[in-house]
Amino acid sequence: MHALADGSRRTVLDLLRRHPATAGELADALPIARPGVSRHLRVLREAGLVDVRQEAQRRIYTLRPQALAEVDEWLDDYRALWQNRLDALHTEIARGRTART
Repeated sequence: MHALADGSRRTVLDLLRRHPATAGELADALPIARPGVSRHLRVLREAGLVDVRQEAQRRIYTLRPQALAEVDEWLDDYRALWQNRLDALHTEIARGRTART
């Protein structure tokens, strides 16, 4: 969750969702310097959210969607909790509308 807390790291994940990229390509798409992008990539790599492979002098980063699936699975219980509360709110709003008419 720490890795996902930062907006720049979420942007990196969004970019990698579309296609693999080098740190330089990611730095070009973000308003931060390349050393900052490298630090974000290290955090994402250590969290298991991205993979890196070496191609000659370049490092290519790719998204690991299975790690995000694990986060989604963990969030499922919380999503259900909120859905139940939102359903109850919807019911109360509907009751209020019925009472006014």
